Amino acid sequence: MQTHLAAPFRETSEGEVAERILRNCVHCGFCLATCPTYQLLGDELDSPRGRIYLMKQVLEGATPTARTQLHLDRCLTCRNCETTCPSGVEYGKLLDIGRAVVEREVGRGPADTALRAALKNGLGSRRLFGTALRLGRTLRPLLPDFLKARVPAADAASVWPRARHDRRMLVLEGCVQPGLKPNINAAAARVLDRLGVSLFAAPEAGCCGALAHHLNDAETALALARRNIDAWIPHLDAGVEAIVMTASGCGVMVKDYGWLLREDAAYAEKAARVAAATFDISEILGRERAALRALAKRPASTRIAYHPPCTLQHGQKLASSGVESLLADAGFELGPVAEKHLCCGSAGTYSILQPEIAGALKARKLAHLQASAPSVIATANIGCLTHLQSGTATPVRHWVELLDEALAAS
Repeated sequence: MQTHLAAPFRETSEGEVAERILRNCVHCGFCLATCPTYQLLGDELDSPRGRIYLMKQVLEGATPTARTQLHLDRCLTCRNCETTCPSGVEYGKLLDIGRAVVEREVGRGPADTALRAALKNGLGSRRLFGTALRLGRTLRPLLPDFLKARVPAADAASVWPRARHDRRMLVLEGCVQPGLKPNINAAAARVLDRLGVSLFAAPEAGCCGALAHHLNDAETALALARRNIDAWIPHLDAGVEAIVMTASGCGVMVKDYGWLLREDAAYAEKAARVAAATFDISEILGRERAALRALAKRPASTRIAYHPPCTLQHGQKLASSGVESLLADAGFELGPVAEKHLCCGSAGTYSILQPEIAGALKARKLAHLQASAPSVIATANIGCLTHLQSGTATPVRHWVELLDEALAAS
């Protein structure tokens, strides 16, 4: 695709990146077949190819409008199009640039600005989110149904194994996961403990920055990334093997630290090191598959349906077969699921900012997941988990919790 960037973007870092990505696009249209919003809305401007045209026009000097912003806002950033694209177009990076440029020029109304600030500050702070969640649980019987579905009951207290092994790994606790589902990281710690690895969290680390990043607050996102890097580097220096992610949405963000901080002289090298040391829990356990097979000696005899989050299969490029193989080794029966590649509609704060589209995608995804009548739906990201659970009575759980229980039964 030929480009002629406007003067403000020429010879700038964002302009150079955008131009490279735009020139890789041959507008073949393969991405239309796997774009969730195009599947629902049928408008090419709500497809990757259409949004690329919109961003190209803006970067070439066209004045963006609120309509331009709406089409970019409607993108889930699922990056399914990147998996599909035969030309290797890095659509996610281009969208980050395009959204930031459009927001600078178009702005947002007071209500939208306030909502986005509340989401960023409320969900991104473990303390604020925990306080709000406890209040919501107290008032849950009085809430309307649509709010009640977003306030899950409290999980049982989780027991972490004591640190006792020479092999050590870090885990990111995250923002909402400790309040909503504290058992996920505890289950990961118990599984790794059986394999001779002690898992622990650095108390100075916090939000990965993904929420701020996708709400166009790059400054806050990078500040959070730097804080986490400062918290983790001393542990890597002391011999920690890896930084483990149990939420795939956080994982794709931390793995991008090297790219996001590439121009920061003080942090570029450290950010690249942290990114290289970061692995999804499925990658870590995949290396230990033989040992896990030896531990799981009794079939779990439970049919499950697995939903691979977009942040895992498209963002981190990790095939769903990795998790499914680990679960099958533990004795679970995995039911067939159609359209595994399509987004469930959660996408961070998307389900709050674009509820109609998110709701339609959730209903479509649940219909496929429940087609085989599973006892449990499994996934790998807290956002997908809570979004899907709000639409079904079938339990939705993190797959590592199921693996932990199967190993305990063995």
